[in-house]
Amino acid sequence: MELSDLFNILHNAVEAQRNGKKISQKEMAASLDISMRTYQDWKLGNAKPQAARAVIQMLGALDDEDIIRVVRKINKMGITH
Repeated sequence: MELSDLFNILHNAVEAQRNGKKISQKEMAASLDISMRTYQDWKLGNAKPQAARAVIQMLGALDDEDIIRVVRKINKMGITH
């Protein structure tokens, strides 16, 4: 699986979380505090952010409950760039 596939899966999961409401790439990029061009490059696989790959690999080493716990903790911390 390519990193671009993971971004597409995550994008679709966020849309599903919002009851199927479509989210534009521009909206998603703004929510991540990055440019739309950067987000497009990630989704197309033209750019492969190393930090994202590392985060996904680290999450992949955890079981489901730990992933949920980590993501909730990150959300509570309000991590920004």
